[in-house]
Amino acid sequence: METLMNILREIDDSIDYEKEQALIDDRLLDSFGVITLVAELEDAFDISIEASEMVPENFNSAGAIYKMICRLQEI
Repeated sequence: METLMNILREIDDSIDYEKEQALIDDRLLDSFGVITLVAELEDAFDISIEASEMVPENFNSAGAIYKMICRLQEI
């Protein structure tokens, strides 16, 4: 989780990722931020994030992102 938080802070350090639950729905992360995040996650966690995974439910909070990472690492 610490690696994820570091990646998120590199993308935008003005967001409180511990509390925020609507990163996508509230447009706190724009499309460029999401694309950057996906690339960083794939590199850092050795996963492949398919287009079908790129839904708000998987990216609205740090917790949701972490759950997706754990699920993809099990595949």
